[in-house]
Amino acid sequence: MKTSLYETDFYQWTIEQSQLLALGKLDDLDLVNLGEEIESLGKQQKQELRNRLGLLIGHLLKWQYQPEKRGKSWRSTIREQRREVKKIIKENPSLNSYLDEAIIDGYELALDLAVRETPFDYRDLPKKCPYLIEQIFDNNFPTNMEV
Repeated sequence: MKTSLYETDFYQWTIEQSQLLALGKLDDLDLVNLGEEIESLGKQQKQELRNRLGLLIGHLLKWQYQPEKRGKSWRSTIREQRREVKKIIKENPSLNSYLDEAIIDGYELALDLAVRETPFDYRDLPKKCPYLIEQIFDNNFPTNMEV
């Protein structure tokens, strides 16, 4: 069985596929693997959105449940993740239809982060995300963001 460039040198395979596309040599393309890789790129965008929402919501939980530990690091992380989530959605507007699901999935990550980095356990925190979408994206929420 012949080993393909896709299996032996992925980077070179991407260069070759890009060149073939640019030259319009569609018959020479590795369509099966190319299709899988394009689909994978879309999945990566969804995963990035979920992960960033998890970090954002996790820090909102920490901010809410540990007021005595609030600091500029948490505030900075909240600001940064909001900005990055907004950028992902701006660059991929079709992800808006996935936002509710991404928040639900991201909240699971947020819980893990909060439990790992605070004295709280899962039973101490809300089972569902306590924040509205508007609050998650609101740069003025929570109103006590000054330290």
